[in-house]
Amino acid sequence: MTNAIVRLEPACLDPALELDQLLRTVAGAGAIVSFVGLARALGKNGLPVERLVLEHHPQRTLHSLQTIAQDGADRFAVSHVRVVHRCGEVAPHAPIVFVAAASIHRREAFQAADYLMDRLKTDAEFWKREDHSDGSTWIEPTETDYADRNRWG
Repeated sequence: MTNAIVRLEPACLDPALELDQLLRTVAGAGAIVSFVGLARALGKNGLPVERLVLEHHPQRTLHSLQTIAQDGADRFAVSHVRVVHRCGEVAPHAPIVFVAAASIHRREAFQAADYLMDRLKTDAEFWKREDHSDGSTWIEPTETDYADRNRWG
């Protein structure tokens, strides 16, 4: 059975701490693959972003993250999955998501982390908004995001 840790983080996200905590629990793993997503400084419209706002429903959003993590754990031969996602206001360049997967061999860990990110981009229940000096823009998954998710079948 895969150990899946999932958390919504309203405060700062510390990727080094998340990786350190995972390293302490993965006895027997031969590989850990992690990914850190950062809030962009420029929006899709080319304007500087003052802040990214990730609105969420505490239970629904957490449940969507848990479902994605469990699907990744079930799909790949991994011993541990860790998904920590910011919510609330996020400053440009700040970590917004930490994803990691541990396995005996590297390929499964790489695939699991890639799968988790593709699913998070499209299936995590957040309402994302970029705030600019002259207004706000709501952010939706792109066609590329859906194509990336759909390649997993």
